[in-house]
Amino acid sequence: MPTTQIFAASTLYGVATLAAALDSGCFPTADRRLLLISNNAPAPEVSPSLDTMPGFELLRGRFDGVLSWNDTIAPFHPGGWSPRPDDVPLWERQLRVLWDLGDDRIELALESIQVNPAQAVAQLFPDAPITVYADGLMTYGPTRNKLDPLIGSRVRRVLHLDLVPELRPLLLGEFGVPSETVPTAAFVQTVGELAAAETELGLPSEGEPPALLLGQYLSALSILTPAQEEELHLRMLRGAAARGHRRIVFKPHPSAPPAWSQALEAEAVTLDVQLTFLERPLMAEVLYERLSPALVVGCFSTALLTASAFYGIAVARVGTELLLDRIAPYQNSNRVPVTIADAMLPPLEGEAHPAVDLPELLRAVGYAMQPELRPDLRGAAERYLSASLNTHTWRYFKRRRLTALALPGAIPSQLGFIPRNATVRRVARRVRRLTPRRA
Repeated sequence: MPTTQIFAASTLYGVATLAAALDSGCFPTADRRLLLISNNAPAPEVSPSLDTMPGFELLRGRFDGVLSWNDTIAPFHPGGWSPRPDDVPLWERQLRVLWDLGDDRIELALESIQVNPAQAVAQLFPDAPITVYADGLMTYGPTRNKLDPLIGSRVRRVLHLDLVPELRPLLLGEFGVPSETVPTAAFVQTVGELAAAETELGLPSEGEPPALLLGQYLSALSILTPAQEEELHLRMLRGAAARGHRRIVFKPHPSAPPAWSQALEAEAVTLDVQLTFLERPLMAEVLYERLSPALVVGCFSTALLTASAFYGIAVARVGTELLLDRIAPYQNSNRVPVTIADAMLPPLEGEAHPAVDLPELLRAVGYAMQPELRPDLRGAAERYLSASLNTHTWRYFKRRRLTALALPGAIPSQLGFIPRNATVRRVARRVRRLTPRRA
């Protein structure tokens, strides 16, 4: 029976990762390989499609065909549509005809398996084995939602870039899914292909290597207000200038409002630095190849780790302390990337903090985020909190969360006698009996 592999992707970073994995032999041979692209932007009708991005044409040669998920399910949005269970057989038959799959055996490679469109695609091919490939630093955290066992049990592996060599992903650990790394050299070579073909940067090529600032659009996730995010970008600019960088390139998030550039331009004049905005939607890694920046500054972008681990470029983080405090609820999957950036990377401002045991820290954070999905991590969380909770590591936890889970640190050490005191417990029970209940 012929085998068709379907690779779903929503970003050029994801396609580059898949290309590197294919070049490295991470996937078995197949009769056909199809790339299923999805535009998950809030308004995909007015957002550029993945197949129009600079460099896409260089990557599509790894695949025998390109399909559009948006076109397939139109007028529905990829992030909000999934099939009704009773309709799955009808949809599968329809897709086999529409995509010319016939009776082929299907294998899937999906990103962000916890949400649509990956879940929808997995549901529509209920017999297909699944490879989950990583969407950046979130892979090192626990699965963000409880996954249907009919999907989770079909996942054969988590394929990821080796961004933090001493870490192993917590993603899908509740199903015992093993992890496998994409060779770094293959990914760097793939990026090199994209960089060699990029001739329209429009940036000064002479002079000292610039500092590169990576903008993020955190206000869209309701993590920061627009004013706070604008101030975060200004801190990046001021910090780079304070380190002596006179040439600075700002790579804005594609969805960021243009008005933010005005404040940065005004601040650049005040600081007497040459500030250039990158208007083309390029991967940060392509800029590393073309610009060879002296410093990369960001908040918790995965690109900070690729700069440091893959290209040996100096990096600095900014704003992680604020985000650790602001991210809510505690289970928010952005917590793990922020924690990794804060614990691993040097700050742009001030002194570096003491080193932490990152694998043990993330096991504790992972349990606190998803105790029902990963009860196996409770012992590791208790050991870490009992031995390593101090004035610095408190930033990674919330006392209310520790209290809800009855973990060490929930009660200040000076009050630790209370749960063991019979008189205090007796008084507490009496107060509860006497306190009138609200309707």
